[in-house]
Amino acid sequence: MTSQQRIVVNTAAQYTRTIINVCLSLYSTRLILAALGQSDFGIYSVVAGVVAMLSFMTNALVTTTQRYLSYHHGQNDPQKVYQVFGNSVLLHLLIGLGLLVVLAAVEYPIVYQLLHIEPERLSAATAVYFSAAVMLLLAFLTAPFRALFIARENIVYISVIDVLDGVLKLLIAIFLTHITGYDKLIVYSVLLTGIALFNLLAFAGYALPAFEECHLPRWREWDKEHIHGLSGFAGWTIYGTGCIIVRNQGIAILLNIFCSTVANAAYGVAQQVSGAVSFISTSIANAMNPQIMKAEGAGDRERMLRLAEYMSKYASLLLALVAIPLIFEMETVLRVWLTEVPPYAVGLCQLMLLAAVCDQLSYGLTSANQAIGDIRTYTLVFYSFKLSTLLAIWVCLLFGMNPVTSVWCYVTVELLGSLLRLLLMKHQADIDVWHFVQNVMLRVIVPIAVITGISYLCVHCIDHPYRLVFTMLCAVTGGVFAIWLTALDKDEKQAFSHLLKR
Repeated sequence: MTSQQRIVVNTAAQYTRTIINVCLSLYSTRLILAALGQSDFGIYSVVAGVVAMLSFMTNALVTTTQRYLSYHHGQNDPQKVYQVFGNSVLLHLLIGLGLLVVLAAVEYPIVYQLLHIEPERLSAATAVYFSAAVMLLLAFLTAPFRALFIARENIVYISVIDVLDGVLKLLIAIFLTHITGYDKLIVYSVLLTGIALFNLLAFAGYALPAFEECHLPRWREWDKEHIHGLSGFAGWTIYGTGCIIVRNQGIAILLNIFCSTVANAAYGVAQQVSGAVSFISTSIANAMNPQIMKAEGAGDRERMLRLAEYMSKYASLLLALVAIPLIFEMETVLRVWLTEVPPYAVGLCQLMLLAAVCDQLSYGLTSANQAIGDIRTYTLVFYSFKLSTLLAIWVCLLFGMNPVTSVWCYVTVELLGSLLRLLLMKHQADIDVWHFVQNVMLRVIVPIAVITGISYLCVHCIDHPYRLVFTMLCAVTGGVFAIWLTALDKDEKQAFSHLLKR
């Protein structure tokens, strides 16, 4: 299988996985809410949520391990790959055990003092807390194996396990609706811990016999150079992720201070809508990141930057195909989904999707920066700049602007952030800025304009109960034709034609 074919297959696998899991999750949540009741469901959400706030670290560690594994695969250095994997497992184990000890130490003040839980449910809440802590440890242990599959570009297996994860959670939900005589909240927590253990065994059980670099390390393999590189890279990746979390939660706090809980509800809905379409960029990143890292490891920076350009273009166009029709039909979507739509929700959802499209315009350059490995300056400048969103929204709200008008600052910062990536990578990798603008940003203008025009005409010229479906079909169809005619170069058309024939 060629690299282009592998990218398409892996992206398709991630898309399919996400669509299936979204459907499974929606139905599972409905059953769990009915089985546990609102009170116990709320206890699980708030208690497990406290621990889950730390889970973003696992994503940073997966990114770190995958980068180093792919980079040394590109260098064709199996000994380095072996050492990186072993030291990564040891690092994950130490961090996971350290967090488990800390969480155990702060269990009493969190469960018994910070959180407001009915006295008769404190024992169940404690069980939930420790189950969530164990699940976090298992997630840390699973991370290096998951990263290895990404580095090996075996995204299909990851997608299969993720779907099985969703199926098992649905089976648990069905099981809970039929059991009696047991504390369902405790049973639910224990069974979810079992699923986390299943994920670890599924990844490790396949990888250990299949990949020569995969092994259970011994402490004598501890290497300060590798640990220093992994921890430094992970630290800056965690900083970047932390900035995004602080920004998103900071906006919620500002809206709560200056507006009302109604504005918070609208912003919460907007965050869910934005997160629902974020799988597009995540799917493309998982499919293309390994090849970007391998190209840099092999010393082929020209190919690495070309792949980063493709990643930016494809992420922008695929997101636009979904996001732009949704922006125009947002009122209908929210009315069908929520029935009672909070004030400001339509406008905030539209702006969050627009901001996501702006961010994708140079999305691949973040992967290029990670491939190079010197991420400190890039991460510090770029993600600190994203925090300026809070200052801009605070000023707008201070002067009495409504939430929708204020969140235009969010869109502006995301657009400027896409341009800032170009300047940072010009400094770091001496990329040709104008070449990137021509091959990515200018090439997406016509397809985006076509998708926007079709969506506008459908919304303003058609009055039908199922107009949403018609708008999506027309916008996607017209957008795909526009992409083929204007966004793809000759080599890309030949590659996709060959793939379609196969």
